[in-house]
Amino acid sequence: MSASPRIKGWCPGAWRPMATGDGLLVRVRPPLGQLSREQVLALCDAAETFGSGLIELTSRANLQLRGVTDESWPPLMAFLVEHQLVSDDPAAERQPQLMLAPAWQNGDDTPTIARLLQARGSELAAMPGKVGIAIDTGKAPVLGDSAADFRIERSLEGSLLVRADGYAQGTAVSDTEAVVEQLIRLTHWFVATGGWASGRMRRHTLPLPDWAPADTAPATPGEKLALGEHREGMVVGLPFGRVAAETLREAVSPTNGSQTSISAVQVTPWRRLLLKDCDTLPAADGLIRHNSDPRLAMDVCPGAPSCEQASVATQPLAEKLSGWVKGTVHISGCAKGCARRAPADVCLVGQAGRFNVVVNGGADSTPIKTGLTESEVVGFLRKLSENS
Repeated sequence: MSASPRIKGWCPGAWRPMATGDGLLVRVRPPLGQLSREQVLALCDAAETFGSGLIELTSRANLQLRGVTDESWPPLMAFLVEHQLVSDDPAAERQPQLMLAPAWQNGDDTPTIARLLQARGSELAAMPGKVGIAIDTGKAPVLGDSAADFRIERSLEGSLLVRADGYAQGTAVSDTEAVVEQLIRLTHWFVATGGWASGRMRRHTLPLPDWAPADTAPATPGEKLALGEHREGMVVGLPFGRVAAETLREAVSPTNGSQTSISAVQVTPWRRLLLKDCDTLPAADGLIRHNSDPRLAMDVCPGAPSCEQASVATQPLAEKLSGWVKGTVHISGCAKGCARRAPADVCLVGQAGRFNVVVNGGADSTPIKTGLTESEVVGFLRKLSENS
């Protein structure tokens, strides 16, 4: 029996990279979930100069550089700080992750609240490293399926509310300043009542305090950004959340005058990028342009050899299964299931160099078949598909 995957209990950053199977993993948090075109180009240069040339977009809307070495990390950090991709203060990285609903505009409540929280970040309680905050104040919240511990949303009546993850309803507040006050107070309550032991708000079993009643329903959820034309520009997808630096560079660069200069790129937790002020879908190979692409229904972790905890290669199998396995597919190199927290129609989990098959579950669910090779997985799923 193989050892269980190690749960490290913290997320990598730029100042605190994580050792993986292909070197150091350096995670960049785009300020306000957005990078200027110049910053995107700088990130591409950084990936090629100091890493493997691969850039990943995570399920918490962060960007990752892979293949960084102990020797290349110091000059990489200097480069990232120079281009304002990382703060020069390591303490800033220890503040909770802010995930903004994409397609925001200046003047909207979402970036306004984010800036207020950044300005008062030192007043938030010191919390476990995986704790995050979703700022999702559009008419219809879109980040409900994305991991966050505290959610700032719009209510059915249109007011702002603060909602603790795990609760269907939240607390109505009067304005953006009141949102920040309520959130700061809630983080201190979380820590004072055992939040470090719980790790995440969803696992925190103590009832909310009287001053934070869960009595206001959030607005009806909206839809994820569709690929293609958007009022702010164009939306493209990244296959399994990965893109080569040269591909991303080409995507944000005008081509033969047929594309206006992209002003910025907003990240999403759905392996999609919003290219602001773009009027033509980029032609670069390695991007997803159509909503019918089956890879959009697949969640795949980096797998072996990129991840030291994975015992199987996940990406090649994902390509083989793309297009003919019905429904949602989750392929995880180990039982941690980092790529997806919700159940999938089919979940393939690596264990001791083989795959276990889970139906309608997650990486930690009971499998219906165990110990299959890659070719055996393909054959088993074909039979399963034919009999369904």
